[in-house]
Amino acid sequence: MKFYNTLTKKKEEFVPLEEGKVKMYVCGPTVYNFIHIGNARPMIVFDTARRYMEYKGYEVNYVSNFTDVDDKIIAKAIEEGVSAEEISRRYIAECKKDMADMNVRPATTHPLATQEIDGMIDMISALIDKGYAYSVDGTVYFRTRKFNEYGKLSHKNLDDLRSGGRSLLVTGEDQKEDPLDFVLWKPKKEGEPFWVSPWSEGRPGWHIECSVMAKKYLGEEIDIHAGGEDLIFPHHENEIAQSECCNGKIFARYWLHNAFLNIDNRKMSKSLGNFRTVREIGEKYDLQVLRFFMLSAHYRSPLNFSADIMESSKSALERIVTAVDKLKSLNPKTEELTPEEEEMLRTARQLREKFEEAMDDDLNTADAISAIFELVRFANTNAGENSSRAFIDAVKGEIVELSDILGLLVDKKAEDLDAEIEEMIAKRQAARKAKDFAQADAIRDELLARGIILEDTREGVKWKRA
Repeated sequence: MKFYNTLTKKKEEFVPLEEGKVKMYVCGPTVYNFIHIGNARPMIVFDTARRYMEYKGYEVNYVSNFTDVDDKIIAKAIEEGVSAEEISRRYIAECKKDMADMNVRPATTHPLATQEIDGMIDMISALIDKGYAYSVDGTVYFRTRKFNEYGKLSHKNLDDLRSGGRSLLVTGEDQKEDPLDFVLWKPKKEGEPFWVSPWSEGRPGWHIECSVMAKKYLGEEIDIHAGGEDLIFPHHENEIAQSECCNGKIFARYWLHNAFLNIDNRKMSKSLGNFRTVREIGEKYDLQVLRFFMLSAHYRSPLNFSADIMESSKSALERIVTAVDKLKSLNPKTEELTPEEEEMLRTARQLREKFEEAMDDDLNTADAISAIFELVRFANTNAGENSSRAFIDAVKGEIVELSDILGLLVDKKAEDLDAEIEEMIAKRQAARKAKDFAQADAIRDELLARGIILEDTREGVKWKRA
C-alpha cells in the first residue's frame, strides 16, 4: 500500500511504526456553524482510508479533534448572546449528525481542545524551557528560526517567506522577535473565555491544540497525519515545529492532504453566495450520494461540485443499488455452485483484486469504484433465475463488501424501501376501506412505476419487484 507523502513529495510504501497498527490523526472542524461540504471532503476521504486499512488487517487508532475555542465561535456566541461553550456543544452535535448521515464512522477518540488545556500549558512550558518559545506581556510565541527544518512540509524557505510579503507571514505584531514567529498562548480579551496559565489569563493558539491532542491520544510519534491541503501552511508546518522541538522525535511519518473543492468551478465562499452546508445538501439528496461524489475523483485532485454532477452521482449510485436489489429478488432453483459458476466467480474475484490495486495505489477511489461497476455489469450479465443461490449470494457479497469498504451502503436502501413500500400499501388499504378508489389506484400506479407489482390475495396484499 502506497501513499503520496506531502513531506517527501512522492508515493511511498506504507510501513507503520508498529506492525499491524496505525496511529492516525485528522484535523477536525472548528464548530461554530453547520459543517460545509469543504469540511466533508477530508471526513469522507480519510474515513475511507481508515476503512481500507482495517480491511487490510490493521488496527487503526483514529483521532479527529473538534476545535471548540476560536475567534469565530466567540463571535457567534456574542451574536447570539450565549456562551461559547453552548455554541460549540450545539454544533458538535450537529456535526456528528451530518457525519452519521454521510456514513463517516466516529473516530476512536474525538478530543475537544477545551478539555486539553493543561496539556497545552505543559507543552508550551517545555518549549520555553528549551528555548524554542518566549513570553512577551502575557503572549507566548514560538521561535520559528530556532527550528532548522521549519518549512520542510510546505517546502517553503524561511527567508523567502520573510521577503514574500505579509500575506505569507503568520502574524506580524511588533512585540515579536521575528515576524514569522507564531502564537502559542494569547491573553484574553473582554468577554472571552479564558484559562489561567503562568503567562496570563487567556487561551491557546490554534496550532498547539493539535500537537497536544495527537501526543496525548497517539503518542510522540504517529504514522499518518491528514487534512485538507489548506492546512499544510501554516497549521501543519507549525504542528511539526512544536511537536518535534518539544519531543525530540519525528512527529508524523506520512502526511496526506486532500485537494480543494470548488462550487460550479469557483472557490466556495459566503461572499460569492455559493456556500453549501452538508445539511443543505442533505435536504435534496441522500448524503450517500454526496459520499459517492466525493470518492468519484482521486482525493488529491481538485473536485468541482455542481447540480449536474450530483445528479450523475445519484444515478451512478442507484445503478449499484439496483443491481443488489435485483440479486436479492432472484428466486434460484438450485443451491449449490455449478462448475461453470465456479469458473465465473474467478472473474469476480479478479475484480476484487483490481479494486485492491486501485486502493493500494494512494487510495485511488475513482478506479476502485470503476471495479465495482465492472462487478455490477458482471452481475447483470451472469446472474439470473437459472443461477444457483450460492452464485447469486457470492456475487452480491462481492458488490456489497467492496462498496462498504468505501462507506457506500448499497444494501441499505432496499431495506429502507421495503419499509416504505409496506407503508404505501397500508395507505392504499386505508384508501380502499374509505372507498377512495382513485387514491388507491394512484398508489398502485406509483408503486408500479417504481417496479413494484401488487397482488391482492385472500391472505392480503402481496408484492414483488418487477
